Amino acid sequence: MKLDFGPAEFDCAERLIEAALAEDLGEAGDVTSRALIAEGEQGSVLVTARQPGVLAGGPVARLVFARLDPHVEWRPLLDDGAAFAPGTTVAEVVGPVRSLLAGERTALNFLTRLSGVASATRQYVEAIAGTRARILDTRKTLPGWRALDKYAVRAGGGTNHRAGLFDAVLIKDNHLAAWARSGGEQRSLAAAVRRAREHAPSGMPVEVEVDTLAELEAALAAGPDVVLLDNMPLDVLREAVRRRDAAAPGVLLEASGGVTLATVRGIAETGVERISVGALTHSAPAIDLAFDWATA
Repeated sequence: MKLDFGPAEFDCAERLIEAALAEDLGEAGDVTSRALIAEGEQGSVLVTARQPGVLAGGPVARLVFARLDPHVEWRPLLDDGAAFAPGTTVAEVVGPVRSLLAGERTALNFLTRLSGVASATRQYVEAIAGTRARILDTRKTLPGWRALDKYAVRAGGGTNHRAGLFDAVLIKDNHLAAWARSGGEQRSLAAAVRRAREHAPSGMPVEVEVDTLAELEAALAAGPDVVLLDNMPLDVLREAVRRRDAAAPGVLLEASGGVTLATVRGIAETGVERISVGALTHSAPAIDLAFDWATA
């Protein structure tokens, strides 16, 4: 699978790498390696998996070593998005030993975090295989990491939701409550959708969150692109799909709220097209990857 690691991901990685290396090396640099390792000594390291998972973050690890030392060569043996078993070597890193040691932890921090997100995403994607639903991420990402977290979701086979508040309209209950407080014109859900259409750039998707079937019917009549069904039980989700099919079959339905691996299959089988999962990025455990010195 060929993934797009584009300008947004590159800029995000550059900022994070600069901060991470400054945090780790400080003003003095790697004092341990400088004391023990001869300048110019060359070596080769294998990045090896200690558990199964899905790889993400290879381009970021390469940038870590490029920032440290242009004489270090990152040689990927697996592409991002590839699954691996314990014992798999995912990359080889060759160059000055001092530089390899200086970048080891920073590179692994990116790889283990992003591979964890990709691996968690793949589990959800596989859990709903054969349904028409897609797994989406959310804005519940580490500050500053969003472009990379969402890249890792794609590596796991998931789909990105909006990148931020700037590229899609999502009318949530707090928006409606705050809007109602300002008074004036009638503050209905349908009116909110109409206002969003009027103010949003042409072609920008409009999504609205609902909590009940009555709100769903009002939303469908207003003509959004997507309706987010928040924390609805399975029987209500099935009824929501039935009513959507009858009233507005072109509107997508997205289930959200407390989705887990234990519940996601049942949610997908209700017929919704989208399932958003905050846990992909806010709770994914890191995947154990390690640096092992290559032997001759």
